[in-house]
Amino acid sequence: MEIAIVPVLTEEDARAKAFVHWKTWQAAYAGLVPDSYLFDPSFPERCVKIALAIRDNNLLAKIGDQAVGFAAYGEYRGEDLSDTAELDALYVLPEYWGRGIGYALMNAAAEKLADYRKIALWVLEGNARAIRFYERYGFRFDGAERTLKLGEPRTARRMILERTRD
Repeated sequence: MEIAIVPVLTEEDARAKAFVHWKTWQAAYAGLVPDSYLFDPSFPERCVKIALAIRDNNLLAKIGDQAVGFAAYGEYRGEDLSDTAELDALYVLPEYWGRGIGYALMNAAAEKLADYRKIALWVLEGNARAIRFYERYGFRFDGAERTLKLGEPRTARRMILERTRD
């Protein structure tokens, strides 16, 4: 199984990213986010609008012609951390979990963010699978939390990866 990591450049890529976003949310957040939010009929179209509007700093994981995951990254959007980038999203279709695709995407995003000493991300409280993945990669909780409105208020906790500079 050869994984290709490519930038999201075309409308076709953006739509493939949107599909991964939608289907992965339904699997990853089952039991953490209300079904009424995850299975809202407008959710797929919201994913498409986001994907078409924001293509920069997005990577798509493909096996052959099929998109199986994506990562979104950029400069940290908060004001409380300096020299910090942010992993905005990392999603892999559930049927591809455990096959190294998340690591391939994380490595590619980290490479794009090589100029930053730290990478921050927000993970939904209770998302044990994601938390284990990020901890294995070297991320650690720093104590920061924020509330997200995902049909109902949910807590997200910040994790930081600190890297040494050569």
